[in-house]
Amino acid sequence: MSQVSTLQSDGIKRLAVSDTEGSHSRAARGSRIRLPYHLVEPIVFAVDIILVVVVSLLAGIGYNWFFLGLIPANSVQTYGAIGVLTLANVSAVLAARGDYRVSTLASFYRQARDLVIIWAGVFLILVSVAFSLKVSSHFSRGAAMTFFALGLGSMIAWRRFLAQFLGYALSVGAFAPRKVILIGERRRLAASLAISEMQRCGYTPIQTFEIEQDECVKGKTSPRLRATVDRAIEAARAESVVEVLLLMGWEQSWTIERITKMLSVLPLPIYLVPDENVVRYLERRPIHIGTTWAAEIQRAPLTWTERFVKRCFDVIGATAVLLLLSPLMLLTALLIKLDSRGPALFFQTRNGFNGRAFRIVKFRTMHVLEDGNEIRQATRADPRVTRLGRWLRRANIDELPQLFNVLHGDMALVGPRPHAVAHNNEYDKVIANYALRNHVKPGITGWAQVNGYRGETPTADLMNQRVERDLWYINNWSIWLDIRILFRTLMLGLQPTAY
Repeated sequence: MSQVSTLQSDGIKRLAVSDTEGSHSRAARGSRIRLPYHLVEPIVFAVDIILVVVVSLLAGIGYNWFFLGLIPANSVQTYGAIGVLTLANVSAVLAARGDYRVSTLASFYRQARDLVIIWAGVFLILVSVAFSLKVSSHFSRGAAMTFFALGLGSMIAWRRFLAQFLGYALSVGAFAPRKVILIGERRRLAASLAISEMQRCGYTPIQTFEIEQDECVKGKTSPRLRATVDRAIEAARAESVVEVLLLMGWEQSWTIERITKMLSVLPLPIYLVPDENVVRYLERRPIHIGTTWAAEIQRAPLTWTERFVKRCFDVIGATAVLLLLSPLMLLTALLIKLDSRGPALFFQTRNGFNGRAFRIVKFRTMHVLEDGNEIRQATRADPRVTRLGRWLRRANIDELPQLFNVLHGDMALVGPRPHAVAHNNEYDKVIANYALRNHVKPGITGWAQVNGYRGETPTADLMNQRVERDLWYINNWSIWLDIRILFRTLMLGLQPTAY
């Protein structure tokens, strides 16, 4: 039978009891902070405005006074306007990406990544506009660069503090109470994780109304269901309730519509909490395909902006290394010709981005030039390896010609190592998610390699561990991670782990 229950009802009581032991200590700590959850976004936006404007004033006025010994007229209006203009553009992009949501603000990594990209992009655009309108001569370049550096640094420091504060507030239940009425199916109330998550954010169900499964019958409104909703309406009117939450299976569309119609007498918003069958899809980024809304179930591993940044990094890095090491590469090619018969370079078919085949180029280190459907991995003391080739492989010099693959666009400096087609066909059958490695361009070095997974992989278990690290790299990519991997590659380059 339908029944009214408070927080001590069967479903909610279990959640309350499970948190009882730590709730008192958390409440004691969290009672000092009573921040309304819905005010977090406007507060953060207001602090952003104040911070950027203050930094703009300090950078502009301070630079001119310290280095030039003067303070230009109308400095406060000029540099204050620059700060407002900059923040307006930056905040617009951040808001469009959902970076002002509390769940995102609590993630410092994403905030720092987005701020670096967006701040640099907005700065370059504004500088270009100022130059095209011939107003850049009125501003000091030194002051502009000072504002760029101090502004970005201040925003990142503020986001760091904010992420730690919000993480603490969520952990101790420090958000101010927000009274709600909860109506839901008994079995879903008892097992819902959404309730505990809402409570962490300050949402407090003052009364919970449970609906039995047999009341959700299409075509008629049972007296018990009507009575339950009537009691919910009375409770909402008697208390300072701000919202009504429905926790129903989304397949119960007729029952949801009936309950919503009966609740329409209340001047309150009514929200449908996602059930476990759809929540994983709704957590994805919403996109618009024409005029149709869609949930992004699988996103491209890197956005267009991230691919552009990574490609620029690869081209600049590969060009610089080629210019720097070209004498070494020429000497290596000559020594290979003198050491053994055969070409200096070795070409082999590999699978790259999206599974497309390409020809990888390396210095020849073996007496054979294997390619095709049957290729045996190199082993320690492999007789196929030449005398010079063994040393080249240990020092990773044989990989240097792949810089041309990077310039051509087949590879990146950092990414999952490309395997021979024969090995791809073998491991794709026995390792789950192996094909996901092809979601980004293969690299000369990668996260798996700097974590010890280099050279021969004689078992499927070892290859699986390598794949796990490749997928971690894809899911956590940043330009700073690429730089870190390249640095570790240089440090590990002479260790005899590959043969």
